[in-house]
Amino acid sequence: MKDENKKKPSTLLTHTGRAGAAHFGAVNPPVYHASTILFDSYADIINNRGDYTYGRRGTPTSRALEEVISGLENADGTLLLPSGLAACTLTLLALCKQGDHVLVPDNAYESTRSFSQKILPDFGIETEIYDPTVKDISPFIRDNTALIFLESPGSQTFELMDLQMIIKIAQENNILTAMDNTWASPLFCKPLDMGIDVSVQSATKYVSGHADCLLGYVSARKKIYNRLKKMYGLLGLCVGPDDVAMTLRGVRTLDVRLKRHQESALKIAKWLEKQEQVKHVHHPALESHPQHDFWKRDFSGAGGLFAIELHPCSETQIAAMLDDMSLFGMGYSWGGYESLMIPVILLRQLGPERGPLLRLHIGLEDVEDLLEDLTEGFKRFDEASL
Repeated sequence: MKDENKKKPSTLLTHTGRAGAAHFGAVNPPVYHASTILFDSYADIINNRGDYTYGRRGTPTSRALEEVISGLENADGTLLLPSGLAACTLTLLALCKQGDHVLVPDNAYESTRSFSQKILPDFGIETEIYDPTVKDISPFIRDNTALIFLESPGSQTFELMDLQMIIKIAQENNILTAMDNTWASPLFCKPLDMGIDVSVQSATKYVSGHADCLLGYVSARKKIYNRLKKMYGLLGLCVGPDDVAMTLRGVRTLDVRLKRHQESALKIAKWLEKQEQVKHVHHPALESHPQHDFWKRDFSGAGGLFAIELHPCSETQIAAMLDDMSLFGMGYSWGGYESLMIPVILLRQLGPERGPLLRLHIGLEDVEDLLEDLTEGFKRFDEASL
């Protein structure tokens, strides 16, 4: 059997983290509900010796999911957190200290940016917001810059960063980097292999894939992983066993699901480019995207999330379209099996003015059915303008 790291992603997803012999041949690891874990001897408890010592520090259930994720990320270690936002905030707290300067992109997840601007200053950490499409990050670098946070593409406006430029400059200046890689998942982008120090993920989205649990994670190589783990333990972070088990079950089909999301989303994005109500389609895998070359260079695929920018219109028109969609639901988050469409409220400091934006997540429904739903929606949109 060849080395684990040489196996294809679909094989890793199917076989990693099972340890069937330890679970009496069961294909899926049992769901361990545990707080207290008993030690075998006085010597063991005095020396905190054992594979498992306390529920918050891990169980065979959480260990199985960590192994799967670390295999996908090519990481030395993974830490599971109760949400994607918790993964972002842990990274910021663990890698920055009083007196440090942090760079956060203007297109970052709004809660990550809010934490950076509203909470980090209380710890004596300064956050500076930068344009994600910057050609050169060097002018933003200071002597006390400790971390450059990345999110590519942004989950509302879908700009892509020149990741290789930022990584190179960060490494030359001994600055750490961390990337929210939720859009691509570890299947379509490998941040650690690119030289980024921390891969951050909201596993609530594609990794779990069924819109029924909350979970985040951070993956890193050994030195940085140990820094993250220290803060993780002292903050008392952990994830409930049922959410871990549901995510472990969901991740097994990530490869199959993501390919379907990608295929359907591209078909719909190309169709939307031809609709007269649509000014722009913001999808990195389209040749019309201004940073399409970065997508081709840094990513091996695209998920089902993108945005459309409409020509000037009224809220009445948008409401008429969205309120009666039969297949596209309105709700936060994405990455589940169902299609979603929501209006985007931009809270940005930089970047160009944009027209009304709708963010679409293309689920696993039949594409023809989704196109019919969109066609009817645009009819209502047009009728509301009369």
